[in-house]
Amino acid sequence: MMRARLTRSIGRFLIVVCGWSATALQAQTMVPADTVKNSQTLFTLTDAALAVGFTGVTIALFPVDKSFAQRLHNQNSFASKSTDTWATGFDYLALPGVFVLGVGSYAYGRFAKHPDMADFGWHTTEAAFLGASITEVLKVAVGRSRPYVSADTNPRDFKFGGGLTSDTRQSFPSGHTTIAFAAAAAATSEVHRLWPRYTWAAGTLLYGSATVVGLARMYQNQHWASDVVLGAGIGTLAGLKTVRYAHLHPDNWLDRVLLNTSVVPDGRGGGLLMWSAVLP
Repeated sequence: MMRARLTRSIGRFLIVVCGWSATALQAQTMVPADTVKNSQTLFTLTDAALAVGFTGVTIALFPVDKSFAQRLHNQNSFASKSTDTWATGFDYLALPGVFVLGVGSYAYGRFAKHPDMADFGWHTTEAAFLGASITEVLKVAVGRSRPYVSADTNPRDFKFGGGLTSDTRQSFPSGHTTIAFAAAAAATSEVHRLWPRYTWAAGTLLYGSATVVGLARMYQNQHWASDVVLGAGIGTLAGLKTVRYAHLHPDNWLDRVLLNTSVVPDGRGGGLLMWSAVLP
C-alpha cells in the first residue's frame, strides 16, 4: 500500500516538473531561429508565465513537503542497492557531469574546428554556471535546512544567512536540479538552432534526465520537493536566456574571447594565439 501511494506521489510530481519543462521547450521551438536573431527582446511574456508557474508550484508544495519527504524516507528503508546506484549516478550526471560534458564539447569543437559544437558546449556550460550562481545566492540567503537534519519533520526551518556557515542549511533551492535543467534548456535550444528536426527527441531526453536528477536528490534526502521545483524553474530560465542572449549579442565579450580565439603554429615549433571577427 505504501509503495503504491509513493509511486502515485512521485508520478504526480514528475508530471508537474516535466509539464513546466515541456512548456519551456515548446516556447523555444515555436520561435524560428531567424526570428530569434532578429528579435531584440530578451525577456518575454512566456518567460514571465514560466517564472510565475514555477513559483506557484513551489509555493503549492510547501504544505506537502513534509508528508512527501516522510513517505520517500520510509520507502528508502526497503530500497535496494540498485536504487541507490541509480540515484548516485544521476547525482554525478548533474555535478560534475554537466561541466565535464560541456567543457569537453567545447574543447572538441575548438580543436576539431567545429564551431557549432564549440558554441553548443560553451553555452551549455555558461548556462549551468549562471543557474548555479543564482541558486548559490539563494541557498546562502534563505538558509533552509535539509530534510535529513530534522528527520523529514520540519520543512519550515529557514534562517536568513544560515547557508553561509553550514551546508546543512543549503537546501533551497536544489543546486543539482538547477544545473541539470540549465544544461537541458541550453542544450535543447542549441539543438533546435542547429538541428531543428531533433529538437523534441533531444528535449525529451535532456529534460527527462534533469527531472530524474531532481527526484534522485529527494531520494537521497538532500532536498524537499519545493526545492527541486524551484531549482528546475531557475535552471530552465537560465538555460533559455543564456542561449537567447548569446545569439542576440554574438559580439558579447565572453563569446568573442572563447569562440573566436585559436592557437595556430608559428612555424618555429611554437604557437600563436589568434583572434578572428566577421567584418560588416
